[in-house]
Amino acid sequence: MVEFTRRKLMATSVAAALGASVSGLATAEPSDDKNTPQAPFVKGELKRFSSTAFGAEVTGPFVFSDGTPLYSLQHPSPDNPAPYDTAGIGYFKDFQFEMDGNNDDFSEVSTPQTNEEQGRVRSGNGDYTFLAQAGDEINGGAELLGVTQTPDGTNITQENFAGTQYGDPATNPDCNEFVATNDAGTEGYLFTNWENSPGNVSRIPLSQAEDGSWEADLDNALNVANTDAFRSIGGTRINCYGDLSPWDTMISAEENYAHPRVSLTATVGDIVEQGTGKGLVGANHFWNRPNPGSIQEAVDGYYGDESWFVQGYWALSGVEFLAYYLGAEAPSGADEEGNPTEPIGDVYPNPYRYGYFVDFREPAAETPQPVKYYVMGRAAWEAPDIQTDERTVYGCSDGDSKGIYKFVADEAISSYDDPMDISGTLYAPKVTNEEAAKKNPPADVNLEIEWLELGSATNAEVEEWIAAYDDVTQVEYLETHAETDWQADLDAALEEADREVVENGNQNYITDEEIIEWADQYESEGPAGVDDDLRMVPFLEPRAAAKEIGATIEFNKAEGVDSVEGAGPGDYVYFAISELNDDLSNDVGDVQLERVDGGVVYRAKLEDDYNVSTLEPVIVGPDGSDPAAIADDALINVDNVYVMDDGRVLCCEDADQFGRSYSNDCMYVYDPDDGPGKGNDGNPGEGNGEDNPGNGPKDARGCGNEDDE
Repeated sequence: MVEFTRRKLMATSVAAALGASVSGLATAEPSDDKNTPQAPFVKGELKRFSSTAFGAEVTGPFVFSDGTPLYSLQHPSPDNPAPYDTAGIGYFKDFQFEMDGNNDDFSEVSTPQTNEEQGRVRSGNGDYTFLAQAGDEINGGAELLGVTQTPDGTNITQENFAGTQYGDPATNPDCNEFVATNDAGTEGYLFTNWENSPGNVSRIPLSQAEDGSWEADLDNALNVANTDAFRSIGGTRINCYGDLSPWDTMISAEENYAHPRVSLTATVGDIVEQGTGKGLVGANHFWNRPNPGSIQEAVDGYYGDESWFVQGYWALSGVEFLAYYLGAEAPSGADEEGNPTEPIGDVYPNPYRYGYFVDFREPAAETPQPVKYYVMGRAAWEAPDIQTDERTVYGCSDGDSKGIYKFVADEAISSYDDPMDISGTLYAPKVTNEEAAKKNPPADVNLEIEWLELGSATNAEVEEWIAAYDDVTQVEYLETHAETDWQADLDAALEEADREVVENGNQNYITDEEIIEWADQYESEGPAGVDDDLRMVPFLEPRAAAKEIGATIEFNKAEGVDSVEGAGPGDYVYFAISELNDDLSNDVGDVQLERVDGGVVYRAKLEDDYNVSTLEPVIVGPDGSDPAAIADDALINVDNVYVMDDGRVLCCEDADQFGRSYSNDCMYVYDPDDGPGKGNDGNPGEGNGEDNPGNGPKDARGCGNEDDE
């Protein structure tokens, strides 16, 4: 065991960790919210294309080659009129974006005001037409769309198994990527993420008729999660957004919210200085705890007024269902809350196998072959963006106090015969400009970024490091951390183990001592100088590692990243930050801007080597206290972003509604109106590096900005 010494930590304080707000929840109180100047703000023009049905997010935007848009209806209210009461995937029939460089090819839809308008999907052009809905019979009736199964074909639902589940089965369709199988782009496969645990990706054959309508062949559709190939990589969890790779495959992102080992702004170094993890530890320490999703309730009971938010605890729901997916025998018996009363001791998921980008190689084969890119790091990935060089990948990790990361492969990713041979370097950001640390409006401040190298490895090396933890089960949690015989007194053993893990960390996985030792060696020897047995740390625990070396792990809900297909130097990469608050606006860290709970969309110009070094704000959401006259037409809590071929950007909402007069999420079309990202004369891939000097600050309608009262 490494002897701890007091280190000069470059990370944030224990006090800040205890006072930070809960990730993913509405953090703005309108009565307390400041009226930040230029919030809302748009550099360019923003038009509302669609409002979705009540209760649903706008997720998974995609535009077919003829300009037809599509998105997922995710978890709509069951009280909506049919068919908008059930999740599904639909396209806008009889409408195509023209891709001619202007924003006049559709009519802006009005805000939804009546019950009828709020209960359905609306647009100014085209009729939202379902291709498939959750629970549809597929694969000749052998499966239900979006529903995972055990190896023997049992549907994984709470009716069939005891335990907690991450979202109701098949309610959360997210990313959609269409892989065409003909040159005309009229036939192919639609891959769709299902944001549950166990995770799922479905594949639906689609074809386009001569009249432009699309048809889904559900009889030949399948849930890829229920194939042996998918199960052989351990399956997935919480498949969120994704990307269509330059080599024309679906890339799915695992949004493993349960990965934090320290909560919010805390660092492992803070635990060392304090001498205990009390008040600081996050969800990952409790991954193999029996009934892991109840750890917050347990901590509240153990520590009372001194309890803390165990970041990511709620995403431990569904881990036991993931074990059943892998073939674990479900324990007999359940308590009154439906939780199993015995620990799982035969088959249990390894936490280090979840939280990656998954590439579906051979997408048109009878069974697509999934490959996890372990070497790109483990996080709560919302989205990846793979650049045209096929080497550079940008990724956003969702949640509070998270990072935007970069991976650069040594060679083009598609050039490796075996994807396990992919080698490259993982980077974390460091915001360097002093203006970012002043209480300025976000619309006025670019974020200047340097990239800190975390480490280099091959995909196979990282998988070998992960495999060392494959045999850890819930039984090990009890037998490692408690002296009480769990078979004699499970409740006593569980509390004893929980308290021990809080004090000294979970000894079944990477330890705090290993992370501190890695950081010490990194600071003295550089990333290439760390011992071989510590090289795993920044790949399996990138958030904790990056914090220890002073990276800017302050982004709150980094929810989207995308660039135009074929993007080159001079074009833009867009980054969507759903909320600019907490770590980005408090008095700690590299970024201390004024708070804007409505979020920000940044863009970054690709340099000659596909690096980005400046994040420029182009859309700023409203303040939480803004009235309907402002909030109704502003982009709130941006989620997915999708750059169309003409450089315009589809911006999707997962909104806390603030002062709006309606409660529906919307999809907007952002027209940047200038330079890179649209290229010369509005054409992508011809970035000229020049901004239009006539474009000054504008309000959320694209008009001249005025002070808000």
